[in-house]
Amino acid sequence: MNNTQKVSVELKNGKFRLMKGVKIEELNPKALLLCATAQCAGFTIMNQLGRDHIVPKRCEITIEGVLDTTRLLPESKFRSFMISYNIESRNMLEQKATSEAVNAAQERHCGMIAMLRKIAPVSHEISIVSTETTTV
Repeated sequence: MNNTQKVSVELKNGKFRLMKGVKIEELNPKALLLCATAQCAGFTIMNQLGRDHIVPKRCEITIEGVLDTTRLLPESKFRSFMISYNIESRNMLEQKATSEAVNAAQERHCGMIAMLRKIAPVSHEISIVSTETTTV
């Protein structure tokens, strides 16, 4: 069984911060790479949404990297990455714009994700919900 490194960040006051009380100095170098990638993707998404004056109600990005060793070693290398986007928007229009921004960051605009692709395969999943209630 391979070792998995996992980091989650969330948008708080315009900045992406580590979740669950984790402090940056507690991360090992491989987790720092994942943290930097999650933050880069988040800032890329927020930059795109900012052009449309959209600020999501909640934005969480989790990235996992599977290592080629059963425990974390200095020589461990990543075999694959999985990025999960969990975002809450206010309405359907924001949901559509958010989806487009996430896809653009994932596929074209985030330099850190592009660098990870040179290391190992990168997959992703997107969950965007709208909290607007509609009446008929």
